[in-house]
Amino acid sequence: MAQVIMYGTLWCPDCYRARQWLQRTGVKYVEINIDWDSWAEALVLRVNGGRRIVPTFQIGDRFLALSPFNPDVLEEALRAASVLPASDPAG
Repeated sequence: MAQVIMYGTLWCPDCYRARQWLQRTGVKYVEINIDWDSWAEALVLRVNGGRRIVPTFQIGDRFLALSPFNPDVLEEALRAASVLPASDPAG
């Protein structure tokens, strides 16, 4: 299973929504505040073409910027990385 890291800030409403969603779904993740960690901020800038987009997720070796936060896109990425079980096609 891939490790999930969320790069975010305390003031970001999309980060707040992402935190809430991750906690509700039971996804284990590490959060790194880019306001407090210059290395993490530089990483976010690098993977997002020089833009400071939060939240940015690292799922295994893949990066995903989600501002505005879209739970469906995050869920799909987590399923693809086997962090969440595959969805049941029967519904």
